[in-house]
Parts: sequence; structure tokens; C-alpha cells
Amino acid sequence: MADQSGVLADVRRGMIPAHIYNDRELFELEKQRVFGRAWVFVAHESEIPQPGDYVVRRVLQDSFIVARDEKGVVRAHFNMCLHRGMQVCRAEMGNASHFRCPYHGWSYRNDGRLVGLPFHQEAYGGEAGFRRKGRRLLPAPNLASYNGLVFLSMDPDAEPLEEFLGDFRFYLDYYTRQSPTGIELRGPQRWRVKANWKIGAENFAGDMYHTPQTHISVVEIGLFREPKAQKRKDGCTYWAGNGGGTTYKLPPGDLDERFRYVGYPQQMVDRMKQMFSADQLRVVGDDGFMISAASVYPNLSFVHNWPRVADSDDVLPFISLRQWQPISEDETEVLSWFAVDAEAPEEFKALSYKAYLMCFGSTGMFEQDDVENWVSLTSTAAGSMARRLLLNSRMGLLEDGAEVVPALTCDQFHGPGVAHAGYGEYNQRELLNRWADDLERPAKPAPTLEVGVGEQARVGSPA
Repeated sequence: MADQSGVLADVRRGMIPAHIYNDRELFELEKQRVFGRAWVFVAHESEIPQPGDYVVRRVLQDSFIVARDEKGVVRAHFNMCLHRGMQVCRAEMGNASHFRCPYHGWSYRNDGRLVGLPFHQEAYGGEAGFRRKGRRLLPAPNLASYNGLVFLSMDPDAEPLEEFLGDFRFYLDYYTRQSPTGIELRGPQRWRVKANWKIGAENFAGDMYHTPQTHISVVEIGLFREPKAQKRKDGCTYWAGNGGGTTYKLPPGDLDERFRYVGYPQQMVDRMKQMFSADQLRVVGDDGFMISAASVYPNLSFVHNWPRVADSDDVLPFISLRQWQPISEDETEVLSWFAVDAEAPEEFKALSYKAYLMCFGSTGMFEQDDVENWVSLTSTAAGSMARRLLLNSRMGLLEDGAEVVPALTCDQFHGPGVAHAGYGEYNQRELLNRWADDLERPAKPAPTLEVGVGEQARVGSPA
């Protein structure tokens, strides 16, 4: 495999070799060194609320059954029978106390334990030939959750999830903890695009600069209160821990008025005031910033927006989670969930879902605008000329590295990390710097695992 040190050095100075968005060798490295060690989102606990509920999710080619067992514990099992390797569960979601392999009939409880082995005595001589007791589906190497978001790491020695998220947890709460019950998810919608996975993650992390060009028609038809897409530059970008995002600048008003400006009813505002910290409230009430899109490295993104819905001048907010699941160097499967506060009024939930579908569902207006750009970029990055071109990703920096606009002070922005008002590619650089750090570190050899016990792949306590 070619030495990539020059590529990574260029990335770190904000000059991006164009071919990184469509390169087979780099994709092979990403599989080992990015997705082989990072914490990757696989489900939300609201998707499996009852004992026996499960969803099947992938980390690249590895399929996992994320299930809530009979005691209420969330677990992740590698979706492969211990006998001949058949997928144990072929449905995408459901409820089951047991999973039965369709090949030879071995069966497993939803906590992973092997409990059924046809003709055990005749075929194996019973326990003397194959010890059934204590055997279980291979657990995921690492599993943890935050605000009901379930993450999986292929690295058994991965740093704790909360350390991996770092200060981005401050911002994650806005999307996922608006009431004591938290959010509930609907979906996912799934579709594939002929685009590299990094492009979407970068875009949602901090690209306010594309809005006045790519999405100008969405603003011109009156979908939003803001009359011009250029208003985007009045917001700011922020980066903290392993994630970052963008904000809109709100008009003058107190905390309640600013929450209501984006369409939250007072009863939801009152709950958020109880849930968020003093500094989380200051970002909205004092600083006048409302969170918008964001990304957690490597491939989880969020959207928060407030279009007009239901033939009214009123706006209503929606939240969406999406994952950029790499298929190859030039193809990505997008998984998109609608998220809403579980305690929100039913009418709010219905209208919020409509807003989500209109903007960022599989046929949403924003979605169509974005994908056209990403497909074109990926296709062009495959050519020989792309290997000669360094893309300039230094927006916000002068030639000597000084910032065009200084970072916001603690009095201007009460959130953790570093925030900048206006246009800039600070967040895209941060995300790609983490990508470069991972690609530079060789992956540890994966251990060969025998069929056995293993209790590490579970989160939570009995429901």
C-alpha cells in the first residue's frame, strides 16, 4: 500500500488532495483505522423499548443484532451463527425471545446464549463433544450509550464513549435531551448515493458557505422566515471534543421568545429550561445562537431546522439524525431518522415529522440539492487530474495561518470548544485532522476469538 504521509500532511495544512474522496487504498485504510477504532452510532434505545425488541445494524460489512434482552439490558451480538457462519437474524427489526439460524437450526436467546442445538447428542455426543453451556453469539467488542444513543466500537480497548464525545456532549444534549424522557426516533429511511461518506459528514459539520448557493431556491420560495440565505453568515460554527456544528443567529428577545421564534410551544420551552444547564440556556438566551446542523466524528450527523408547515406563516422545528454508512470509496448508504421529544404534544410531533420529510427525508428539498453536488465531487475525484489538485479548505485563515476573524470570546459564546462567527472551514479541517490522525496510526491486529462467553457488549440496566 502506498505511503500516505504526504496526503495526510497536506490535509493538516488545509490543502486537501482531491482524490481522497474517491480512492480505493484510502478506503481500505479507513476500514481498518477509522471504523476499526471509532465509536459508531448503531441505534437509539427508543427503537427497542420492550424486552425482545431488536434492530439489525451494520458497521461497514459487520452486521450486529442490537437487542433488548428479557431483563431490559441492551446488547449487541455479531449476526453470525457459531456453527457455519449463517446470519442468525435476517429481518431488519422485530421482537423475538430467540433467534434461530435458518441453516442448521441452532437457536439463541436474545441475550446471546446458545440454547438450542438440533441432534446435540447424535451429532456431537452431547456436552462431551461440544459444550453448549456458556456459549453465546459473539458480542460486539465495545458498547455504550449516551442520552439513549447506542454506540459500538470495534476496538475492545477504545476510550470510554463519554471521553470520545468530549465537550460535544454539551451540544448533543440540545438534540437529544429536551425533556426527562428524551427523544424517540422514527425510521430509518435508507437510500444510497454515489458519493464518498466524508463529504456529507463535512457538510453537516460546518458548511454554512454552501447555503446561499446550493439552497437559495428553498429560501426564495418562502419556506423559512429568513428572507435571504446569506443570513447564514450571521451564525457561528463551533467545534468541541469529537464533534462540531453550526448555529443560526436569532433576533433580539429573551430566552422564551427565542425558543418560541423557532416554533417550540411554551410547554416544551418550560421543560427545556429545566433540562439544560445554565450555560446551555445562555447560548440561546444571552448569545442568541440556535443550534442547526452538526457532525460527530466519524459519520453521525444531526439537523435542527424550522420551516413553515401546514399552509401557515408559523414555523415548526424538526430534528433529524443521519448516518453516513460507507459502502465503498464512491458509494454511501444514508440512514436518516426523524427524532422528536417523546413528551412533545402529538400535534407537534405530526407537524414536525412533516417538516422533516419536506426538508431532509429521502425526497426532501435540501437532500436533492446536496446530493447533486456530492455525486459530482465524488465522480470527478476519481480521475487522474484529481491527483494533481489540492483543494483549498483554508477558509477563515490568512496565508500565515492567522484567523480572518478571531474566535468568539467566553462572553460572546457560552459553549465549550472554539466558536467563530461567519463563514469558515474550521470544522471541516477539524474533522479531517481527526481522520488524518487515525489513518496515521496503524491498526492493532484483531484478536482471533474462540466461541465463548463474554459479557462486555451490553449497556444499561434492567428496564
